[in-house]
Amino acid sequence: MKILKAIIAIFLLLIISLASLYFFNDASKLKNGYTVYNKKKKDYEIVTKKPSDWIELNQISKNALWAIIVSEDWAFYDHNGVDIFQVKEAIEDTVTNGDKIRGASTITQQVAKNALYSNKRSFIRKFKELIATFKLESELTKDEILEQYINLIELGDGIYGIKEGARFYFDKHPKDLSAKEGAFLAMLLPSPKKYSISFRKRKLTDYAEKIIDRILIKLRQAKVINEDERYSEANKYLSFEDNKIIESFF
Repeated sequence: MKILKAIIAIFLLLIISLASLYFFNDASKLKNGYTVYNKKKKDYEIVTKKPSDWIELNQISKNALWAIIVSEDWAFYDHNGVDIFQVKEAIEDTVTNGDKIRGASTITQQVAKNALYSNKRSFIRKFKELIATFKLESELTKDEILEQYINLIELGDGIYGIKEGARFYFDKHPKDLSAKEGAFLAMLLPSPKKYSISFRKRKLTDYAEKIIDRILIKLRQAKVINEDERYSEANKYLSFEDNKIIESFF
């Protein structure tokens, strides 16, 4: 009964949000804008001039890009901004386990939150964020939303966007990232400052290894890589790991 009531409440909120699309137009700022993180202001902002370090989707290796997609929002190209299945799963986890609702935000929701309302904390902000999510889906293509996302994601302390992340962790351009390197960056996303401990210690933690392996399996399931490629990637050391230096002597 609790699950049913929660789902009904969510659908009512969605209906209200859809009806309000024409009264809120914040998402339109992104149609011809670029989201960047202003390190001085410590917040995201939208600029009209394309930043010199902006990265386009075709400049990112397919394996790395899809590692992030399957990790964060596998159904990204299939839903309309909100993944009801993921929301339902989150609610069931909360009711069953009594834990705080786990993340169920889609890539579009994360863009709306960070690009438009990152410095606001209130119920109204959550409401406007949901409205902006649908507005983004109606005004931008999926690739445009994804491009905003890939350029604004936080990948470590003061590291924003996949271009900075690829350079910082692997000294590479995003187009040269391997599947495992993409999976490492995807592993960081829930809490980059915390999970980047693997980089600081020059060795993957047990948690990092587990999540990276899961992402590689998802890439195989999504037919981005095959089983031989998954196995090969899973057994490679990342460039920052000390293990590869030790084993090279044997």
